Amino acid sequence: MTAGFRISPALWERIHYFASFPQTGVSLQQMVLFGQHPSQGTLLKASQFLSEELPVRLAHRVKELDALPCNLSDMPSIRKVKDWYAQSFEELINFPPLALSPSARQSLSALLNASLSTSEASAIGTPRDLFLPPSIPNPALSHNQMDADDMGAWAFGGSGTNGPSGEGVPYRHADREDGSGNDKAAAGSWKNGNGSASVRNGGIRLRAPIERRYYAHTPSHLYPPEVHDYNARFTRALETIKRRHDPTVATVAQGVLEWQRARGIKSGSGVGTGGTGATNGGGVVQAWLDRFYMSRIGIRFDRADVALNVQQPHKDYVGIICTQANVHDIVQEAIENARFVCEDHYALLRGPPVQLICPRNLTFAYVPGHLSHIVFELLKNSLRAVVERFGADAEDRGVGYPPIKVIVVEGSEDITIKISDEGGGIPRRAVPLVWTYMYTTMGGQSIDQDYHAGDFQAPMAGFGYGLPLSRLYARYFGGDLRLISMDGFGTDVYIHLNKLSSSCEPLP
Repeated sequence: MTAGFRISPALWERIHYFASFPQTGVSLQQMVLFGQHPSQGTLLKASQFLSEELPVRLAHRVKELDALPCNLSDMPSIRKVKDWYAQSFEELINFPPLALSPSARQSLSALLNASLSTSEASAIGTPRDLFLPPSIPNPALSHNQMDADDMGAWAFGGSGTNGPSGEGVPYRHADREDGSGNDKAAAGSWKNGNGSASVRNGGIRLRAPIERRYYAHTPSHLYPPEVHDYNARFTRALETIKRRHDPTVATVAQGVLEWQRARGIKSGSGVGTGGTGATNGGGVVQAWLDRFYMSRIGIRFDRADVALNVQQPHKDYVGIICTQANVHDIVQEAIENARFVCEDHYALLRGPPVQLICPRNLTFAYVPGHLSHIVFELLKNSLRAVVERFGADAEDRGVGYPPIKVIVVEGSEDITIKISDEGGGIPRRAVPLVWTYMYTTMGGQSIDQDYHAGDFQAPMAGFGYGLPLSRLYARYFGGDLRLISMDGFGTDVYIHLNKLSSSCEPLP
């Protein structure tokens, strides 16, 4: 996929420049409100925002992949992933910008300055509502795991060259202490627009975005053909990048296995364990994997903005976000899928029963794929624990399996899903291990290095990725995943989902 690709010194210079900018976090609520009335105008703003934001995020990851601890960067699979990210970065910064003829530019300017129609005015409310509501800090992660310097001025387009991509894209800037606002700043404190100052990224002053003005309202009128062409070309470019990065999860897992073998770490023992794992740098690698996979969720999710350009309009969907996601239906489908996998794996006529207690009309704005993935992974664990405790022949012996209970409750801020099983539980000393990558009690597994499918079908069963990745998906929009075990009886897992959808992305 990247045969012959090499990162040139000039490209490294651009990567370091873009990595000096902070990442822009958005909330699920902001994305829904922005994309609920799709038009070529909203697609243009999404495309131009992503043409700046994605290179910044990719640059951060390339730098990190090149400087991983304990020689992890030297593993062949890790180098392959680094080249994928660098190649995608290069394609985005070299993507041809929107080129408008003088007449088209004048026409577009007139559209953007036009008065809103009656329906548009009613849709967005008063002039105070021209911008999207602010997001709040993500409560699931500690502040030192996110970009703290995320306040400042943010603007769209224009002739300024403050931003890394130059004209015609959203840019960030922060005023110098002397008010000059120049690109190159001396190391030291800078004002972040909130009365405080800080230094990040090795003393480099970063120009910061303002989250609460993710996008202004865009009139839904006719746009020049050049805008349609730009949107279509950018969408095709993102689709190419997505296909390139599809096997990233499995390839990074392969790279960690290579690193474990090189350091003599037993397969399946996890990367963040104590003892041998700690002395071999496992804790540091565990923290990096959390940051890397959280960032990957964000990059793939932001690219979904442009799914508006290729999907048929649906009243309940904004890209991949369902504004009326039915929790009962999503969980029920995950139950059926998990039971099918269980029955197939253990050759059962009928697997352990799963009882779902959930209001049938409970809906909220969420990504159905994320919720389905979380519930599916947790149910697989519960089903396996129950079958292995009572035996695959329990039905034949007339013992029967105790039911797994899935209870869904709506609170004032969260929707909580509790999954309870009687699979014997987990010893207390082993509970921290279940959150570490590569920790598994299922042996005889191997990773297909030529695997090129998407994340949700990736062969992670038996590799110790189910729980840690599920927790990242839950935390991404302000939720969380918690586990309480009663050794000798069973395990309760709580999925907390932020139904307010106002938490910002936890950008590493």
